[in-house]
Amino acid sequence: MTRRLSIFPLTGAVLFPGLQLPLHIFEPRYRALVGDALIRDRQIAMIQPQRPDDGASLYSVGCVGRIGEIQAMDDGRYNLILEGVTRFRLVRELDVTTAYRQIEAETYDEDEDETLSHAQRGGFEREARRFADAQGYSVDWDSVERLDDRSLINGVSQIAPFDPASKQALLEAETLTDRCELLVQFMQFYGRHDGGEEIVTLQ
Repeated sequence: MTRRLSIFPLTGAVLFPGLQLPLHIFEPRYRALVGDALIRDRQIAMIQPQRPDDGASLYSVGCVGRIGEIQAMDDGRYNLILEGVTRFRLVRELDVTTAYRQIEAETYDEDEDETLSHAQRGGFEREARRFADAQGYSVDWDSVERLDDRSLINGVSQIAPFDPASKQALLEAETLTDRCELLVQFMQFYGRHDGGEEIVTLQ
């Protein structure tokens, strides 16, 4: 079955199920989007445009988010936390009169019980340590080891310093295992030292 979704197309902003994405909403059309979402079901669909141009074609997969914490400012802007609910696949864009874009989409039936094998998990963590060392990141590895497989793989996919197309490929990966394997490939490809020091903590 398909459903109608109001979208926030934003290059580089990729949301995964079970994770959170902080947003600052200041454009009038997206302030209207948030206001309408608060009246309805508190849901906003995040999807990347294929180009940064206004009205550009969209990628085929995005993620529905539910507005969690929200701060409404006196001038109409919002600070909010969007909580990932489920991925969706674009069917078609709708012709609407609202200031923001809307689409018809099919939502995924996510397998929340899927896990990695012991070998896959160990191989991923080894590659993640090499990548973090090469990038100059300081990571709380004790916290990483306590994460379940889905939180770990989706979390790294969302925060890793990859280009928008790579992040989109991770979002479109069908299974957790597929995403893990692709993430390892990207870490190997991007694994060069860019300088700087950053503390990375997954929660």
